[in-house]
Amino acid sequence: MSLVAIVSGATKLAVSIIGLGTKLWFLPTFLAAFAYYHYDLFDPENRPINVKEVLPKYDFVIIGGGTAGAVLANRLTEVQNFNVLLLEAGGDEPEIADVPILSIYLHRSQIDWKYRTQPQASACQAMVDKRCCWTRGKVLGGSSVLNTMLYIRGNRRDFDLWESLGNPGWGYDEVLPYFKKSEDQRNPYLANNTKYHGTGGYLTVQDAPWNTPLGIALVQAGVEMGYEHRDINGEKQTGFALFQYNMRRGYRCSSAKAFLRPVRLRKNIHIAMWSHVTKVLIDPNTKRAFGVEFIRGGKKQVVLASREVILSAGAIGTPHLLMLSGVGPAEHLRQKKIPVIHDAPGVGQNLQDHIAIGGIAFQIDYPVSVLIDRFMNLNNALRYAVQGDGPLTSNIGLETVGFISTKYANQTDDWPDIEFMMTATTTSSDGGTQTRKAHCITQKFYDEYFAPINKRDTFGIFPMILRPKSRGYIKLRTNDPMDYPLIYHNYLTHPDDVRVMREGVKAAIAVGETASMKRFGTRFYRKVVPGCNGYEFFTDEYWECVIRQYTMTIYHMSGTAKMGPADDPFAVVDHELKVHGIQGLRVIDASIMPTITSGNINAPVYMIAEKGADIIKELWKSTKKERKRRGVISNNSTNIKKRHGSKARKNSQ
Repeated sequence: MSLVAIVSGATKLAVSIIGLGTKLWFLPTFLAAFAYYHYDLFDPENRPINVKEVLPKYDFVIIGGGTAGAVLANRLTEVQNFNVLLLEAGGDEPEIADVPILSIYLHRSQIDWKYRTQPQASACQAMVDKRCCWTRGKVLGGSSVLNTMLYIRGNRRDFDLWESLGNPGWGYDEVLPYFKKSEDQRNPYLANNTKYHGTGGYLTVQDAPWNTPLGIALVQAGVEMGYEHRDINGEKQTGFALFQYNMRRGYRCSSAKAFLRPVRLRKNIHIAMWSHVTKVLIDPNTKRAFGVEFIRGGKKQVVLASREVILSAGAIGTPHLLMLSGVGPAEHLRQKKIPVIHDAPGVGQNLQDHIAIGGIAFQIDYPVSVLIDRFMNLNNALRYAVQGDGPLTSNIGLETVGFISTKYANQTDDWPDIEFMMTATTTSSDGGTQTRKAHCITQKFYDEYFAPINKRDTFGIFPMILRPKSRGYIKLRTNDPMDYPLIYHNYLTHPDDVRVMREGVKAAIAVGETASMKRFGTRFYRKVVPGCNGYEFFTDEYWECVIRQYTMTIYHMSGTAKMGPADDPFAVVDHELKVHGIQGLRVIDASIMPTITSGNINAPVYMIAEKGADIIKELWKSTKKERKRRGVISNNSTNIKKRHGSKARKNSQ
C-alpha cells in the first residue's frame, strides 16, 4: 500500500469517526509525517488479520475482543494444540486512537457502543434527558482504545476482600503475579522494584512524555498536606503521584496493540471482526454451552466450541448475552419470552461504577493549562509525529492522582475511599466542542455554568468515590439481541456515597488552597451550579445537589456477573470463572468483580484475563489423556469441515 493511500485512508477514517472540523485543519500534514516516521503503526500488514471465513468449530470461542478478550486470545494460543476464535462486534482500532489528546473525540463516535442509562432522579440531572452517557469500545481492543490509559491496580485489600467472600486464589498475594506478568514497566526506578513490578510483558506502562507545570505542583500540594509522593501500584496506595499510562513512546498501547499484533501470524488464532454475537448456544438438557450464534455481513452464522465458550463482552454486554441465552432471573426471562435454561438471579445485578463530581474547577493566572486552541497546531503535531512527545501526548490533561481517606474511612488501614483525578483542563477547556458532548451535558447547563471560564486557563480536581455502596442493575428491553438493554445506574441511592463524596469535594478545594497551587494564582471557581441556587453555597446540602447535577461516570462498569461460591444465590461464576449451573461456559471480564476495585479498573481487567487464561490452560493440560488433537488450524481445517461442516451449515441457515 502506498504512503499516499495510507494517509488518505487514515484521514477519511479520522473524519468519519470523530467529525473533525476546523480545529484540526493540520490533520493531513500530521498524518503524512506520522505515517512517514511510524509506518509500522499504519501498515495493515502489522495489524491483526480479520479472517474472511470462520471454521465450523474451534476449541475455544471468545466473545468480545476488548481488554480481556485480547489477552485470552494471546495466552490460550500459546498452547499450540488449542485453536481459538475471537469474535469482535467492531473493526480494527483507527490510527487516530493512538494520539492521547484526541481520546475524548472517540466518545460518542462509531467505535463507541453509545450506551445511555435510564432517567433517574438520584444523579445525572445536568445530562440530556437526565440520562448518563456510558462510553464502551465497539472496536478490537474494546474500551482500552477509548479510555484514558491510566494504569492503577487497586488496593491489596480489594483482592483480599474478594477471597474472603468465598473466592480462593483471588487474594492480593495470588493476583500480584498476574499484574506483573502483563507489565513492561518503562520507569527504571519502578522497574527495579521487582517485588511489585514486571518488565518484558506485552503491556507497556510508562510515565507521560510531557506534563504541564501543574502536574508536579499538584504532587507537591499533596506532600504539603502531609501525603507521601509514592508508587501507587506498590506497597501502599495512600498518597499522590503522577499518573502512569498504558502508552508506548507517546502512543496509546491498547490491548489489541499489546496482545494481538505480536501474535497475528500464529496459525491457531482466528479473529473475526464485525461479528455481532446474538446468543450463546446451550443444550437445555445437559446445560452445556456448545457454540455461538452471531451476525456477520448481514448473515446469521453459527460456530461450535468443542471445549469452552468464554464471555468477555464487558459488564453490559456479558449479562445481556447471558440473559438472551436463557441464563438469568427466570421470571424476567419468561416475561421476555426467552426459554429459561438456568435460573441465575444475579445476572445483571450488582452493577457498580466509579463516579466523580464534575465542574470542580480552579482558575489560574498563568498560561499553562491544556487548551485545544493553544496546543492543536502544526508545530506540536510535527513534534508528536517525529519525536512522540509534546502536548499531543497529554492524556486530555490528566496528570496527577491522589488517594486520600475521608473521615468515613479508617485512617490507619491504607484503604482510601477517594481518588483525586487531577487534570490541567476542565469541561470548558475545549470551548464545549467535545467534553460537553462526551459527558452528555445539556447546552443550557454548559452555557450557564462554564461560559465565564470558556477556553480560559483552569485546572480541575475530580473527587472519585472508590467503593460506592449503591448498586444498579441491567434488564432486557426485549428479546431482540439488537435492542440495547435497560440500564439503571442507581447512583447515590445509598446515603453513605453522598457523605463520602461531599468530603471529597472539601478535600479537593483544600488542595487548591496550598502554597504549591497558590503560586499559579489559584482560586476556586465559585459560580453556583445550575439547579442548586436554592441552597446556601458550600453547605453539605449544596454539595449534595452539585453531586446529583454533574454526576460524572469514570466508565468503570463492573460486577454484573459476580464471582462467588455456589451458596451465594447472586453469584454468577465460581472462583474458576465458570458459570454456575452451566458447563463449558466462563465469564472473564470486569463483570465478575464481586466488589469494584479502589482505582481505575483497566489494570485489574488485564489481571483477571491473565489469571483466567492460566486457569483454563491448567484445566485442559490436566486432561491430556483425552484424544490427541489433530494440530493447528492450518493443518486440520479440512478434517474439521468434514466432521462438522454439515451441522454448522444447517445451524446457520
